[in-house]
Amino acid sequence: MTVPDPVALAVGAAWVATAAGMALWVWSWFGEKCPIQRIRYRDCGVVLVIGALLIRVFFPVRPLNAFDWLVLALGPVFIGAALWRLGRTGGEQAR
Repeated sequence: MTVPDPVALAVGAAWVATAAGMALWVWSWFGEKCPIQRIRYRDCGVVLVIGALLIRVFFPVRPLNAFDWLVLALGPVFIGAALWRLGRTGGEQAR
């Protein structure tokens, strides 16, 4: 029995998270009618996509370019902002 490569597994999971994040983002534009839910889907999509990008930057298969460095610098800011807004629009505050 062979053990799968952990880096390949992490990169594969990052691509799955990217697809899920993009699906949430597209659903927020075309499928959801409630404005609060639309924002929440977009925020969840942002967290998944940028988190997946960060994972792919942390396990590089090629040298880092300018876009990778930009994601490393600004990614945590966008993730933090999306999580903050998710916290603000969830639970009792959304009613």
